Amino acid sequence: MAGEMESIETLSKDERMWGMFCHLIAFSGYLIPLGNLLGPLVIWMIKKDEISFVDDQGKESLNFQLTMFIAFIVSGILTLVLIGFLMLAVLVIYQIVVVIMASIKANDGIRYRYPYTIRFIK
Repeated sequence: MAGEMESIETLSKDERMWGMFCHLIAFSGYLIPLGNLLGPLVIWMIKKDEISFVDDQGKESLNFQLTMFIAFIVSGILTLVLIGFLMLAVLVIYQIVVVIMASIKANDGIRYRYPYTIRFIK
């Protein structure tokens, strides 16, 4: 399975929507520098005390985006030996796919866990 998933109690439509936004807002990084980190951070900071699902999914999204940020920096450095270009392409595709998967699961009310993610925020 691509990521660990855990079913939770029944959530309202708003709770699921905000959980989904925690993941989808990461795509703003393709338009705004560091938007992939700042977007989930802002939603998490605003809603974490109101909605426990957003607290969980916001931390998960932030942890994944921080891990990807580090991976992109390493890949950028490795472009000097050409392998970094391939790594960058793979990382972009991977990021798009798993963020969409996480968004769908969050919208279904499932706590999604990204694979290969360093848990900076617990």
